Amino acid sequence: MTRQRIQLGPGQESVWDYPRPPAIEPFTGHLRIVYEGEVIMDTNDSFRILETSHPPTYYIPVGAFKEGSLIKTSGTSYCEWKGMAEYFNITAGDKMARKCAWGYANPKPKYSQIKDHVSVYAHMMEACYVNDEPVQAQEGDFYGGWITSNIVGPFKGGPGTWGW
Repeated sequence: MTRQRIQLGPGQESVWDYPRPPAIEPFTGHLRIVYEGEVIMDTNDSFRILETSHPPTYYIPVGAFKEGSLIKTSGTSYCEWKGMAEYFNITAGDKMARKCAWGYANPKPKYSQIKDHVSVYAHMMEACYVNDEPVQAQEGDFYGGWITSNIVGPFKGGPGTWGW
């Protein structure tokens, strides 16, 4: 897979202009997640993490999720920038998506704003939306970026991109 930068169109952002270490910024656009036919999250209050070669990852307040739909589960992982992550399952009706969300109970100081927030793997949900536009999930299962028409790559995550 080529790492050739895609030319920007009007109103677009290139993930190759995002910094490393990642930037954090408030996002007041509209986010919505649907799982098993239910809207389990709907908010205009979140943060975007912007990292070189990755589509934005949205961190959503835990309180924005439908009551009972977000359940902490076992397992942790470590991010060199944000710290130790914990994982969550999401439920709707009698269905459960396992380890489909993660958050940082005690993020490193630069990312303290995402305490009590979680990010969700779009590919594990029925649909995720940014400003009512359906999201395309970032390839792979390590990163959780949400791709919309205003974000251009190429994106890290798919086969052959780990060395970027």
